Amino acid sequence: MHIVHVIAGLEIGGAELMLKRLVLSQQRHVRFQHSVISLTGLGAVGADMRSKGVDVRALGMSSVTSAPLAVWRLLQALRELRPAVVHTWMYHADFFGGLAGRLLGSKVVWGIRSTGIPQGRLSLTWWLVRINALCSWFVPHRIVCCAEAAQTSHLAIGYARDKMLVIPNGYDFSQFARSDAVRETIRRQCGFASGDVVVGVVGRFDDLKDFPNFIHAARLMALQCPHARFLMVGRGLDRHNPALCSLIAGAGLGERVSLVGEQADVPAWLAAMDIFCLSSRQEAFPNVVVEAMAMALPCVVTNAGDAALIVGDCGWVVPIQDSAALGEALVKVCRLAGPERAAVALQGAQRVRARYDMDTVRRNYESVYDALMPGPT
Repeated sequence: MHIVHVIAGLEIGGAELMLKRLVLSQQRHVRFQHSVISLTGLGAVGADMRSKGVDVRALGMSSVTSAPLAVWRLLQALRELRPAVVHTWMYHADFFGGLAGRLLGSKVVWGIRSTGIPQGRLSLTWWLVRINALCSWFVPHRIVCCAEAAQTSHLAIGYARDKMLVIPNGYDFSQFARSDAVRETIRRQCGFASGDVVVGVVGRFDDLKDFPNFIHAARLMALQCPHARFLMVGRGLDRHNPALCSLIAGAGLGERVSLVGEQADVPAWLAAMDIFCLSSRQEAFPNVVVEAMAMALPCVVTNAGDAALIVGDCGWVVPIQDSAALGEALVKVCRLAGPERAAVALQGAQRVRARYDMDTVRRNYESVYDALMPGPT
């Protein structure tokens, strides 16, 4: 069965990495052949997939004016590939890829990857989401949401209920192995002492990640936990970000915060932490919470997207945009005895490894594809 994935772009992001994991996990299964089409550029994820033997094509759409040419190229590519299924990822790909797939007679699977609906009628995405809600009744055959929260928010604006299902993200947990040597190296690099309790965040600098919430909570924690230190990993979380540096200075945290920017080996940096924190005010399925739990880190998360569903009773959940509650929970975890904190972390690791293994998620997607075919595959 030939499946063509259509996505807006292939720079590093949650949807893009999940697409890569899905395609690579099926490479050894001869029933499925995959091609990937980016409406824009090749990106780092596309280049990595191509280096691993995946057919990846980039259409070069860079603006509204270049959209017609990109759509024409998309139609030409689909005519050449003749896929059984066109699987689209995110709003722009759902619209363009879904219509193109239907026009050429393929089965269409949409992918919803966000929970928050853009606000304001001046936003082009606001209009696109509403148009997609109408199209959802006749364009896609199935709509796969990455999170329960994503399904709920899109049903509320009129997406076709009977076509929707939830398949969470999947992970190759063999990549999440703790190394004491790596942990100590990174902690020394950051200037952390052996007795420091390091609270970490991972994510790009974005309003939805609500890093001011984290900084305010860190200030509250620092007042009560003298050995608390803070590690921030992600695009824009570095000393070249004046807004973030001003926020940290204003909180009086100074040298307590280590800003290291975007890092390729996220598990290594997670290993350097003692507690993981998600401070977001909006999420769909926060990948990094699963990754932190897989690395046996106790997690304190805001109730954003499916974060509470992920941690279950193996972590601490606080309301969004409540720095006092976030700080209080961080203090509570910091004050736990070492064995008690480790026991909670171990339960969390067992929970996510059982629920979000990539082989299980792959089989769920295969069931969706198989159900669309008229006969035995």
